[in-house]
Amino acid sequence: MPFLGAHESVSGGLYLAFERLAQVGGEALQIFTRNQRQWIPAELRRQEVEDFRAAWRDYPGLEVASHGSYLVNLASADESLLHKSIGAFVLELERCQQLGITMLVLHPGSHGGTGVEQGIEHFVRGLDAALEQARSETRVLIENTAGQGTGLGSSFEEIAAILAQSGYSSRLGVCLDTCHLFAAGYDIRTVEAYQRTMALFDERVGVERIEFFHLNDSTKEVGSRVDRHAHIGEGQIGLEGFRNLLNDPRFAERSMTLETPKDKELENDRRNLRILAGLLEK
Repeated sequence: MPFLGAHESVSGGLYLAFERLAQVGGEALQIFTRNQRQWIPAELRRQEVEDFRAAWRDYPGLEVASHGSYLVNLASADESLLHKSIGAFVLELERCQQLGITMLVLHPGSHGGTGVEQGIEHFVRGLDAALEQARSETRVLIENTAGQGTGLGSSFEEIAAILAQSGYSSRLGVCLDTCHLFAAGYDIRTVEAYQRTMALFDERVGVERIEFFHLNDSTKEVGSRVDRHAHIGEGQIGLEGFRNLLNDPRFAERSMTLETPKDKELENDRRNLRILAGLLEK
């Protein structure tokens, strides 16, 4: 049975994410380790690290992932932006190491018009440079994307190329986002469509490389290449698509977190998690 959870806010302190997750009944957690809109955020204080690790000990077996900053673009051909992105990602890797977080989710970034092949080359070079520089053993999970604009990672072939070309392939895995998958043109709404999509992923990448999931419905139709998340069952994927994924025995031990729209009372997370739990076959 998959471990269902959510991306929770760390407002007021990193350690409070565990309390918020408990309030919604989650079993897996994703956070930002710092403000993801700052290039050089404040360093973690010792007390922050101790509080986070102490709070985590109250939830034995809970898997925690971090999501990389949206500012980071390791696929950029702009040397200045690439240099800043490498530096920022090194800091993210090292914060994860301090906190004991073993998985860091990263978007492949945008090639900005240079083309997919060159974009992948830039991304791999930047990623490998960051992994070489960082004092961290945290794994990097490449997240599939919807394919908007010049973004990389919408096709299974692009993800496979990244994994194959990196000199640190053994430290890389995949985070599969259902909204992005659907928007990129991979249907999962029926049993047959789901099986075709996963068979193709297995052929191109290998399902064993999927280590984490983002569960989001899509407001846009299949193949739209538009990244717009919706509540579970309220978008174009629908409940059956999530039923197919949740009951796939290959992912029974994987953690899956929501990135659906939030509200201050956390009721959206509670409702989405209840719906997902109801799709699990006993």
